[in-house]
Amino acid sequence: MESYLLDWANLLLRWLHVIAAIAWVGSSFYFVFLDSSLTPPVDEHLKRQGVDGELWAVHGGGFYHPVKYNVAPPKLPGHLHWFFWESYTTWLSGFALLSVSYLWNAGIYLVHPANPLMSPTMAVVAALAFLVVFWLLYDAICRVFGQRERGDAIVGALVLVLVCIGAWLACRIFPGQAAFLLMGAMLATAMSANVFFWIIPGQRKVVASLRAGQAPDPIHGKRGKQRSVHNTYFTLPVLFAMLSNHYGWLYNHELNWLVLILMMFAGAAIRQFFVMRHGHKLGRNGHPWPYAAVGVAVLLGVLVWLRPVPAPAPSAAPAAALADTGFAAVNALITQHCVMCHGSAIAQKNVRLDSPAEVQAHAQQIYQQVVQLKKMPFGNPSALSEEERGVFKRWFEGGAPVAP
Repeated sequence: MESYLLDWANLLLRWLHVIAAIAWVGSSFYFVFLDSSLTPPVDEHLKRQGVDGELWAVHGGGFYHPVKYNVAPPKLPGHLHWFFWESYTTWLSGFALLSVSYLWNAGIYLVHPANPLMSPTMAVVAALAFLVVFWLLYDAICRVFGQRERGDAIVGALVLVLVCIGAWLACRIFPGQAAFLLMGAMLATAMSANVFFWIIPGQRKVVASLRAGQAPDPIHGKRGKQRSVHNTYFTLPVLFAMLSNHYGWLYNHELNWLVLILMMFAGAAIRQFFVMRHGHKLGRNGHPWPYAAVGVAVLLGVLVWLRPVPAPAPSAAPAAALADTGFAAVNALITQHCVMCHGSAIAQKNVRLDSPAEVQAHAQQIYQQVVQLKKMPFGNPSALSEEERGVFKRWFEGGAPVAP
């Protein structure tokens, strides 16, 4: 019953998390586009009101005319829409999902079964520490260097170094799948903390000053904008890390920390292309194609680097030699690690491995998933040792025969 209830919790939390993330990322992308696409107002009345930029757009059968005021409008309206619940809901549902899926089963997902570095309890503490410590260090970097001359470049370089160190440590401490997910959670925590500790409090101070009849301090807008820009560059790396748990050849590679860094870098470079593309259309900057080219080149480089080694042709051993194929050992491992998800009760992806005929029919897939990609068993690939994977390798390369 516990497993059944956890599955339902996982499903409902994942559903909520994806919906909230779509809303948060969508609003973030929209406002980055809006801010980059504003042009100086033409109407003199708007200029006298302090409008700094405007945009005309058409969507859904209507015309829209958003404007942006420099620091604040001359008169505060009675109703303001605040954008923060998208962020908070995404983080809260994501943390709950992390707890249900990984922290609750830390002994399976956060600890290497073949080489445990810590107890499950310590693994939970270490996972939570990744979220907290990264935020504290990142926030300190922004506080110290964010307002200096060339501060954005300095902050960007230091945060890149911090992310690289985090990726290396995570992949050394945790199994690859958990390490990738925790890196995504780490960056997402910083994104939501930016909203909670800086962006929204700064906006509230501006609103409070306006209601008190005082001129708001423009530093709040500058700080909020800086953190918002950081969030937009974190977005694609976070989404990659969250989706990567479906692709074992990424997180099971011996240099998985480097794979993670390169893929995150590619995502950030591609995001930079889209951010600058809006300004290019208005003649504010050159064409940002080099960023897209660098991002795509890195992706293609990783694709070539991680390509699977072609399987050798099955040996033409005589029938007498095939009698000693190791199928009994293969079948024992399949029964122990695979049939729970690939049997008559579940049959994940319509694959069953509970009979010799089914095993032989899926021999190529078994070889790819277990030997080449090292993705299976799903969620805990380190449950199979290299020696056990060698059993599958010898069986397949011997022609994948099965017992009569």
